[in-house]
Amino acid sequence: MSVIGLVVITMFICAGAAAAGHVAGLRGLVMQGPTKPVCADDPCEEPARGIVLEFTRSGKVVADVKTTTSGTYSVRLKPGSYAVRVPARRIGTGLSPRVVRVPAGRIARVDFHLDTGRQ
Repeated sequence: MSVIGLVVITMFICAGAAAAGHVAGLRGLVMQGPTKPVCADDPCEEPARGIVLEFTRSGKVVADVKTTTSGTYSVRLKPGSYAVRVPARRIGTGLSPRVVRVPAGRIARVDFHLDTGRQ
């Protein structure tokens, strides 16, 4: 094998190892609302503190994460599509979006809204 062939093979091996080491996942903010029956001039939503987001793929839970006191979350996931839900029973239409896509090689931002059902 020539030196050039060896260099090309080494480059492919290193590129594959680097690609395999990339982190993938999601981060963002979860807001909930409405927060009161009638919203006039006041904000009608707030950060969803301490709720659990459950990520499933092919019907199996692959990760869950609890939001912070400011409503933020961060989770590492393999690239692909996931269904997302809040496992605790709540009034309202629930979480949106309900399906998310994790891109390869980066942490994507996805913000959620949790409908509280207050009218």
